[in-house]
Amino acid sequence: MPQLPAPAYPADVLARLEADAKEVIARYPGSRSALLPLLHLVQSEEGFVSRTGMAFCADQLGLTTAEVTAVATFYTMYRRRPSGDYQVGVCTNTLCAVMGGDAIFDRLKDHLGVGNDETTEDGKVTLEHIECNAACDFAPVVMVNWEFFDNQTPESATRLVDDLIAGRTVEPTRGAPLCTYKETARILAGFPDRRPGAVEASGGAGAASLVGLKLAKGEGGPHARVVGQRGEAPGDAQPQKGAEHLSSHDAPQKTSASDPEHPAGPAAEEGE
Repeated sequence: MPQLPAPAYPADVLARLEADAKEVIARYPGSRSALLPLLHLVQSEEGFVSRTGMAFCADQLGLTTAEVTAVATFYTMYRRRPSGDYQVGVCTNTLCAVMGGDAIFDRLKDHLGVGNDETTEDGKVTLEHIECNAACDFAPVVMVNWEFFDNQTPESATRLVDDLIAGRTVEPTRGAPLCTYKETARILAGFPDRRPGAVEASGGAGAASLVGLKLAKGEGGPHARVVGQRGEAPGDAQPQKGAEHLSSHDAPQKTSASDPEHPAGPAAEEGE
């Protein structure tokens, strides 16, 4: 059955979004290039990209709703239904899965009582499995609103979501402090993060990720190892902040693969 036209934003919301959209569109020589940040903008309003949001983007850019929908449904970073305050993504790609990502994901599904791409009843946490986040040297990795939580176990991931639901302060392993999913969407739309110290805390890759780059630049000496032996620091690479943050391959940390109490479990045959 054909859908009814999308409802309009309230007048005050529409006026605010139009002012923000004008600022976004002005950054680009061609207005169509502003579609991705505009989708983040409407997502920051409702926590997902609604039909109303897509109609707004189409009106601002002179596009059809079909053209906007084609983009909004292509990228997984745009939610298509109401989402929680915290988007908890468990990497289940190859290395994270081998190191215990599948076990973490299964534990969180049971603990939260939700399936993939579902939100807890209190609206706090949306759980999903995600593809590679380019942090394989810290596997298994969990992300909350795109901030990294490295070297996770089923136990640490369970504590993480419990803290989020309880409203306790949670610090990413590296990167900026957490904010809500709507706030994250507004930052991704290109508006400044005005939280004190947030930009300075953003940092960069962890020490283990930077070893190859240092070697490529000739830094680290002729006999530097790309990856340190267990129990050793990874060459002369220095952490970005605080105590040295090793990857799970550099030191005998308790990941699911090194902790007999929490094995990842055997891989199933394809189709099982």
